Amino acid sequence: MTLLYTDVEDELRAAVRDLLADRCPPAAVLARVEGAPYDLGLWKTLARDIGVAGLLVPEEYGGAGASAREAAVVLEELGRAVTPVPFFTSSVLATHALLQVGAGELLRGVAEGDLTVALVVPFSASPYREAGGQVSATDGRLTGVVGAVAGADVADVLLVPVKGTLHAVPAAEATVEVAPSLDLTRPIATVTFAGSVAEPLGAVDVAETLRFGAGLLASEQLGVAEWCLETTLAYVKERYQFARPVGSFQAIKHRLADLWLDVVRARAAARGATDGAAMSAAVAQAWNAGVAVHVAEEAVQLHGGIGMTWEHPLHLFLKRAKSAEIALGTPGEHREALAALADLPGPA
Repeated sequence: MTLLYTDVEDELRAAVRDLLADRCPPAAVLARVEGAPYDLGLWKTLARDIGVAGLLVPEEYGGAGASAREAAVVLEELGRAVTPVPFFTSSVLATHALLQVGAGELLRGVAEGDLTVALVVPFSASPYREAGGQVSATDGRLTGVVGAVAGADVADVLLVPVKGTLHAVPAAEATVEVAPSLDLTRPIATVTFAGSVAEPLGAVDVAETLRFGAGLLASEQLGVAEWCLETTLAYVKERYQFARPVGSFQAIKHRLADLWLDVVRARAAARGATDGAAMSAAVAQAWNAGVAVHVAEEAVQLHGGIGMTWEHPLHLFLKRAKSAEIALGTPGEHREALAALADLPGPA
């Protein structure tokens, strides 16, 4: 596979970036986070007008029949704007689970932008260990509690894996309570089922779904890192100290050059992860998770005092990077998985 972007991917990127520049500048995101962070109006425009909601849905169900490469491009742009929409949780993670069970009616609703879905597993769940949450199924009804679920608060349908079977539950059948979260642009919630009516959809491989999601999350992390680096580079060119731009000091140049190299490597890792292979996903998360955090931290520091303020949006990017670092497996877990996949010997 090539790591380069195709013309179609560049056109998709341009369409999403132009819309976000108009509807979702950092100031607008910052203004939303203390209230209702999700911008559902923007989500409907992205989902229906640009068609991002159905990128991974086959054409037979009304989707675009695109590949993970196109979804990754959208995630890069959403990461660059810390866009408060449920694309990753609904159109990537939950949609991948629906594809496993062939739930045509639900997939059609997702593709048309009429339905938002959420996979009810903790956002910190790892592909390499059993997901948290205790839910049981009896006579078509679910009982139990799952915490730290991303995207549940805006979902129309909740997809609940129970002992290898995926169940669909209308959101009205469950209690969804938003919980405190570091990332103000992607809320998490506690989902409670108390005899909730559920429709079994079929067998689902939760670990494989989480691996797929982890691989594409690397593209969102790439977008976060790119915005932080570009914004910092622009700032140090215009910020003067001792009658010269801060960026002209050699120490600053070296730090920015190192960050640029990190981001270039992160781009290669994220593009590689679109092949869906377990090793590619492990490589991408083992690298990109830490890079996004490091670039965001350096951006805050290189902005000086203004970078520490609430009024500057940098903290939103740092919080997104920090929360994504432990989502769908920690970097350490991905490194251990990579070592096992590459058949590397363990410590003596």
